[in-house]
Amino acid sequence: MNRSVFIGIDLGTSAVKLLLVDQQGTVLNTVSREYPLYFPEPGWSEQDPADWWTAVRAGVRELTAGFDASKVAGIGCSGQMHGLVALDGNDNVIRPAILWNDGRTAEETVWLNTAVGKRKLSDLTANIAFAGFTAPKLLWMQKHEPDKFARIAKIMLPKDYINYMLTGVHACDFSDASGMLLLDVKHRCWSKEMLDICGVKEAQMPKLFESYEVIGTVLPETAAELGLPMTVKVVAGAGDNAAAAVGTGVVGEGGCNISLGTSGTIFISSKNFGVDPHNALHAFCHADGGWHLMDCMLSAASCNKWFCEDILGTSDYAAEQVDVSDDRLGGNRVFFLPYLMGERSPINDTDARGIFVGLSLDTGRTDMVQAVLEGVAFALRDSLEVAKAIGLSIDRSFLCGGGAKSPLWRKILANVLNISLDIPQTEEGPGYGGAMLAMVGTGAYGSVQACADALCHVRETVSPDPEIAARYEAQYRKFRKIYPTMKELFQEIK
Repeated sequence: MNRSVFIGIDLGTSAVKLLLVDQQGTVLNTVSREYPLYFPEPGWSEQDPADWWTAVRAGVRELTAGFDASKVAGIGCSGQMHGLVALDGNDNVIRPAILWNDGRTAEETVWLNTAVGKRKLSDLTANIAFAGFTAPKLLWMQKHEPDKFARIAKIMLPKDYINYMLTGVHACDFSDASGMLLLDVKHRCWSKEMLDICGVKEAQMPKLFESYEVIGTVLPETAAELGLPMTVKVVAGAGDNAAAAVGTGVVGEGGCNISLGTSGTIFISSKNFGVDPHNALHAFCHADGGWHLMDCMLSAASCNKWFCEDILGTSDYAAEQVDVSDDRLGGNRVFFLPYLMGERSPINDTDARGIFVGLSLDTGRTDMVQAVLEGVAFALRDSLEVAKAIGLSIDRSFLCGGGAKSPLWRKILANVLNISLDIPQTEEGPGYGGAMLAMVGTGAYGSVQACADALCHVRETVSPDPEIAARYEAQYRKFRKIYPTMKELFQEIK
């Protein structure tokens, strides 16, 4: 039996999660290391890449402790998308990374969508501009930090910085690059015209790879420090959503994965390139060599974390949900709009904010906890409606992410969306997908599809209850009126 093991790395927004996985898909060990998140101005969100690397180094050593590290054959890294990591000519970080949920680029986003034009952007990149994308960040930096902008020698994404520290190679995969608004997604190459618009040259961009392709081996001095053999191969990896889809087996044609993590996504895979004509859904490359359409809401499980920890002062999420019985589902008089960091798709509004609607003197703690869970589900339903409007038929989906560990939230989501949700046997998210990509890159499996077929299985299915789903249908119609009613006020109170 092949005894090789693989490391999957998920560079998240609040922590890095590392997995040690054998070729049969068994997760041998997991490690999580947190790092700071900084908000220097309202709506801004930054991190220090050095904190990521410190966490990864310590995490790898902890992950392999007690195991034969000489058996590690490959590493696959996934990570938060869109973040701008700018390096100078000596590969030193120029400024803190501007993250995916940073809203400072409202003006640049409007300029791209109006002066350049949504149609031209879509023709060049298959997408329009959103505040979280990398291209608006470059324009912001060019305007507000011109001296630092002039020093940029390499532009990278968060997980690519980790790959660089491991291998010394400036690389990016197509799935992650798709979210920069700099990639010609259809032809899988950098768009020279978009680079020109943003004032950067192709020499400043990393080399592009498929997610499962090997970019190099771990540097000798890094391998020695981490206790790994110098033969360990590092694959290009993938953006977190594409990696999560691989980890649940959503590859090839017509699969769907919903991720309930810090952000929330609906991910629909395809063998062929396609674009939402209204650009409400992102059109990106997939980690399996194909493409996918994706919605992304900026605040999903982070809404529940915020309300429980920062407002209620507890981290016992399950205890807060215990009183939400089935008879309460679809009957809550309290609604929650989950736009705590503004919102991306489908509304594309950096000024939007979170609000509770319907509070009264008899509103209790449980009503508000339930409203938060339901608000996220309703917002995901908005994106499902966009997919339906362009002719996509979705009657079931995989469900992953930290929020998916809640049986109550799974039930709410299945009934709000009115689809069956398959829970994967292995619920390790993007890190598991990263490990699978490393298996493909090292030849343990011939393709991403073959690896998914062998390792991805359904543990249980959560199906909607017709009565509860009908109640939620009426609730959703009310929810849909909240944002349009508040939109102008959000612009006044920003």
